[in-house]
Amino acid sequence: GHTLVDLGAGNCAKAASLFGALRPGRYVAVDISVDFLRRALHELQARHPQLPMLGLGLDFSAGLELPPQAGSGTRLMFYPGSSIGNFAPPAAVDFLRRVRAAAPGGGLLIGVDLLKPAQVLQRAYDDALGVTAAFNLNLLRHVNRLLGSDFELTQWRHVAGFDAARSRVEMHLEARCDLHVRWPGGVLMRRAGERVHTENACKYSVEGFDALLRQAGYSRTRCWTDPQGWFAVFVAH
Repeated sequence: GHTLVDLGAGNCAKAASLFGALRPGRYVAVDISVDFLRRALHELQARHPQLPMLGLGLDFSAGLELPPQAGSGTRLMFYPGSSIGNFAPPAAVDFLRRVRAAAPGGGLLIGVDLLKPAQVLQRAYDDALGVTAAFNLNLLRHVNRLLGSDFELTQWRHVAGFDAARSRVEMHLEARCDLHVRWPGGVLMRRAGERVHTENACKYSVEGFDALLRQAGYSRTRCWTDPQGWFAVFVAH
């Protein structure tokens, strides 16, 4: 049977829910978080003892060289969620080309967040519970750990907005006051109201994403959407 290669596997739950339908002969889970992946695969293997499994700790956004242990047969690359939206379109094409090259004669199953009304996107990325804000501000904690900097989270606020011309949601961190951030060998100064651009989330029409897949070299595509047309799943060969 074919090998199911799960990109950004996390807890492996999305791929595992499709084992019955896809019937893979081998499962390869790829994620940058090695310890988390190891635990998830250990639990999954116990539930599916007959299915050969392999975990790869890999930043696949930078490269997608799969080792011989991943099997040399037909591969179905699986990229669920809508993480493809974090790539700018030219980078998304480059990434999809690498995915296609990693599965010669195989295919891709990918989730995509579609364009929807601007107010819906605004609510999703600046939600009332502050979930996205906490995610964005946590970036500063991470930078503090890596750089030894002294970002103070209370001095920043999360700002998100939809840029219709670029068809993307932009996330920023905005200085609430004039501030200095220091780290060994460097300093950052920001005036109140100045922003740091932290992330983009590109949104596509069905036709737009289909064109992106074809630009990446896929010649056969199929697409399914929810009744509202807010989300899509594509399969491409």
